[in-house]
Amino acid sequence: MAQQVRGVVAPGKNEPVRVETIIVPDPGPGEAVVKVQACGVCHTDLHYKQGGINDDFPFLLGHEAAGVVESVGPDVTDVAPGDFVILNWRAVCGKCRACRRGRPWYCFDTHNATQKMTLEDGTELSAALGIGAFAEKTLVAAGQCTKVDPSVAPAVAGLLGCGVMAGIGAAINTGKVGRGDTVAVIGCGGVGDAAVVGSRLAGAARIIAVDIDDRKLETARSMGATHTVNSRTSDPVEAIRELTGGFGADVVIEAVGHPETYRQAFYARDLAGTVVLVGVPTPEMKLELPLLDVFGRGGALKSSWYGDCLPSRDFPMLIDLHQQGRIDLGAFVTETIGLDDAEKAFARMHEGDVLRSVVIL
Repeated sequence: MAQQVRGVVAPGKNEPVRVETIIVPDPGPGEAVVKVQACGVCHTDLHYKQGGINDDFPFLLGHEAAGVVESVGPDVTDVAPGDFVILNWRAVCGKCRACRRGRPWYCFDTHNATQKMTLEDGTELSAALGIGAFAEKTLVAAGQCTKVDPSVAPAVAGLLGCGVMAGIGAAINTGKVGRGDTVAVIGCGGVGDAAVVGSRLAGAARIIAVDIDDRKLETARSMGATHTVNSRTSDPVEAIRELTGGFGADVVIEAVGHPETYRQAFYARDLAGTVVLVGVPTPEMKLELPLLDVFGRGGALKSSWYGDCLPSRDFPMLIDLHQQGRIDLGAFVTETIGLDDAEKAFARMHEGDVLRSVVIL
C-alpha cells in the first residue's frame, strides 16, 4: 500500500523549496523502499533547485543518503528489509558494453526506479539523481542500495553517496594519484576537500589547495593539503608552478565546474600531466582552448563520473578505512538539521559557511 511521507520539493526554478506530502508507492520489480536516516545537502541539489540540471520540475531533492531498507519488490536478491545501505545514483546494469568489458564504473545504462513518487494531487516528481532522499522514505532501484557496516553513523555514511565519493574517487580512481605525486585541487568545497583526502590516502607528496575563500583553504589544510593558494589574490597557475619547481602538478583536480578554473587546471599541470574534471558545469558553459596546446602538452584530460566508483567495491572499503581511523568522514559534517531547515542550508552553502549540512530524519 502506498505511503504518505514528508519530503523537500523544489517547485520551480530558483523558487524556495518547501516540505510537501509525498506519495511513495510500494516497490515493484527490482525496486526498494528505503527509510532515510540521513541525507547530505549537496551542491548538485542546489543546481537542481536553480534549474541548472534540467527543467523537469517539481524535483524531490536529496541524494547523498543512508538508511534502512524497509521493503523490496519482486526479483530483488541483493538487499533485504533491515539492511543498512548507502544510496548511490549509478546503479550498474551488468549488461551494457562497459559492464561486459569489466568496467562497470563506466556503465552506460545505469537505472532508477521505474515508478514515480508523486505529490498528493498526483503530480509526478523528478527525484534528484534518481533518489529523492530529502524525504522520510524514498523509492529507488534496488541496485542503488549498497550494504555497508551498520555500526557507522548514518550522517557519515550518507556522504559517500555523492560528494565525498566523487572527490576521493577523482583522485584515486580517475586521476590515479600515486606515491610521491604532486596534486593541485582547485575548489575546496566538499568534493574538493574529499579530493585532498583521497590524494593524501594515495600517498601524494604535495597537495596544493586552491580557492578564493581563506576559510575553505584552512579547512583543506586540516584535511591534508600541504600548501594553499588564494586565487583571488594570486595567479593560481603561477603559484602552482612556483610550488613545483616551475613544472606544474602531476595531477590537477578541478572541483568547481567552470571554464575559467578548468583553463587554470589545464595550464597548471606538468607536461604529460593529468587534468580531472569533477566539478559539474551548467549546460550553457563553453570551453575554448588552443588545440595546439592540447596536443603539445600531452597527458590526459579526464572527466570523473561519480569518482569512477563502483559502489559495491568502494563504499564498504571507505567505511572500513573510516572505522580504522585512516580517514575522518565525520570531518565533512558541519551541522545536522531537519527537513524544515533545507532552504536555510542552501543559503549557508551558497555563502560558503558550511562544508556539509546533513538532514537527519
